[in-house]
Amino acid sequence: MASQSIVKTTRDSFSSSSFTYKRQKVLISIFFLVVPLALLLVFTYLPAINMVFYSFTKWDGFGTIDKYVGVQNYIDIFTKPEYFSVFGVSLYYFAGSIVQIALALYFATIVSFNVRFKNLFKGILFFPSLINGVAIAFTFLYFFQPDGGLDTVVKSFGGSNLPLWLGDRSLINISLTGVSVWRYMGFNFVLFVGAIQSIPSEIYEASELDGAGRWQQFKYIILPGIRMILTLNLILSVKGALSVFEIPYIMTNGMNGSSTFVIQTVTTAFKNNKVGLASAMAVILLLLIVIVTVIQNWLLNEKEDAQKL
Repeated sequence: MASQSIVKTTRDSFSSSSFTYKRQKVLISIFFLVVPLALLLVFTYLPAINMVFYSFTKWDGFGTIDKYVGVQNYIDIFTKPEYFSVFGVSLYYFAGSIVQIALALYFATIVSFNVRFKNLFKGILFFPSLINGVAIAFTFLYFFQPDGGLDTVVKSFGGSNLPLWLGDRSLINISLTGVSVWRYMGFNFVLFVGAIQSIPSEIYEASELDGAGRWQQFKYIILPGIRMILTLNLILSVKGALSVFEIPYIMTNGMNGSSTFVIQTVTTAFKNNKVGLASAMAVILLLLIVIVTVIQNWLLNEKEDAQKL
């Protein structure tokens, strides 16, 4: 009886201490989560809710809100050319991102094989990603000026009657897109290099024994092996094309047909004092990014399920 009493007391003590530990664990978790959740609520979710509310108003950003317009702001965005045309500018950056991914994949494939000075080439290609966007914008602003760096290079090859790279409406977005390609290619390059190097070297050795060349290795080994990273980069490119801001804002301030969706939103809110309309534009941009993110997660999950099978 005494031994049974001791066992029961020990069991009750262990159960009590286990319950106390679990309660302390929950309380500590709650304590550490309160501050970040409060900050997230105050500085993210509440402003987002207010933004949606403002999008149904005709508010100028000052005073009280006294005029509700319903969905008229959204109708204006899709019917007035000065707002809807910015979607066309995003197509330039999306096309540029495809070129950027292709170049990054090309260079990543080359340096993944045994070539001389490949570490030097890696550093050169990745270096633009380390430079501040403002510095890049000012550098290329002078590069595209008349008799600037680009004109000097073109004239050295016999070119003449050169256009205004940032003054011609048919060239300005192509020029700005080229700057974005130069800046962000290094980031995609590093992702591709890491994905290619994760492929076991034995596969390359076996393919070489079978007589496969570089193109066959790229087509049947590298592309299937980095498909998930390639899909991720494509989706991120769509997001980036929709939210371009820094380079065109600094270089042209959105003038001459170079205004992007984000630049147009900022101009509408802080220069034209149409905060309600700008909020509607921000809501549309948020929805587009959410849709792209959902598609991205769906595609990546599909690829993971296919690999498991």
